[in-house]
Amino acid sequence: MSAGPSHLQQIFLARQPILDRAQNLVAYELLFRTGEGPTADVRDDLQATASVIIHAFSEMGVREVLGDKRGFVNVSADLLLSDMVELLPRDQVVLELLETIAISEEIVDRCRALKNKGFTLALDDFVSLDDVYRPLLGIVDVVKIDLTIVDPSVLAGMVRQLQAWPVKLLAEKVDHPEQAQRCLALGFDLFQGYYFAMPSVLSGKRVDPSTLVLLNLLGLVLGDAEIAEIEQAFKHDPNLTYNLLRLVNSVGSGVTQKINSLKHAIVVLGRRQLQRWLQLLLFTMHHRTSFQYPSPLMQLAATRGRLLEILAGREHTGDPDHQDRAFMAGIMSLLDVLLEMPLADIVAHLNLAEDVRLALLERRGALGRLLLLAERLEQGNFEATADLLRQSPALDLKALTEAQLEAMAWANDIASPAP
Repeated sequence: MSAGPSHLQQIFLARQPILDRAQNLVAYELLFRTGEGPTADVRDDLQATASVIIHAFSEMGVREVLGDKRGFVNVSADLLLSDMVELLPRDQVVLELLETIAISEEIVDRCRALKNKGFTLALDDFVSLDDVYRPLLGIVDVVKIDLTIVDPSVLAGMVRQLQAWPVKLLAEKVDHPEQAQRCLALGFDLFQGYYFAMPSVLSGKRVDPSTLVLLNLLGLVLGDAEIAEIEQAFKHDPNLTYNLLRLVNSVGSGVTQKINSLKHAIVVLGRRQLQRWLQLLLFTMHHRTSFQYPSPLMQLAATRGRLLEILAGREHTGDPDHQDRAFMAGIMSLLDVLLEMPLADIVAHLNLAEDVRLALLERRGALGRLLLLAERLEQGNFEATADLLRQSPALDLKALTEAQLEAMAWANDIASPAP
């Protein structure tokens, strides 16, 4: 990816998944910060906020950031009332009205005008059905309820009141499966939080047979087994063959010819790519939920793995093996979530390089630092992200942003249906 304008260096970007009732990924909330100065300071003035948002959509590119999903963008009162907001792609953004906006007749009129122009609006951090909000409830499309600031005892009553308006309800800060189940039962339409990616470690949990076969296959590839041995292992579960072919025939595989057989896939892809797709394939074998292909967890893992690979390449140029191990550390860092078992138990099944093992289990070493960097960025912890960036002379905010966009685009391609 070519270097962009110099002010691209000043942008931190994070995105948090938003899921529907079937746990399909439908949108992201985009979090922006300016990165000027030695720390990740947040600028609240109109110019900084507007320029960051507009740069993200014009210079970074909507496709790289969002793929075919919508993006929720926080807007202040000043930005809402300015003409700049109308530069955003109205068919792909949701204007999220911050809770700091004082609701006035001017604000209501502006929201109505933007709605008439085709924009989708969301009301952030809704806490009570005060009269001041009623005019907006007839205009906005989504109402976000932060579970950390609403008393659980009043949540059901609040939902019943809001269901009188034609709005979708979004549960925010859903961090546990129990919260997700309650909000689903109450009638929420959308969910935001880490509940779908929260470890739920059960002592002595057995891994399903397909996953064991897949882990065995990954071990064979890592151990340089013969192609015939790898092919034979696939035959223990024909469904794995179907899933692998589906994955490698997606637009993100970089393969120009249609792959119709397992042997063909192994020969054409080569071991490096086969190892990569086996790692991704783990996230398509997720039987414990109703996730459809591709799952949000798969996209998160794919983005994380690719981001680490790119950053490792910047730190260790000309060392593809190190980049492969970085990809592995990134994508395997979510396997405890996927398999609902301790990561140490999963790592014990595989003959991993020592730097990958230390990164996964202790966040130590060069790969451990990159893994921490990706995690802090996903969490929107920009101050910690800046601190970690300063530990690598080869990385800066511009390099991180470019790597992030490339990783997002790659993961979005992976999520595209196979032709």
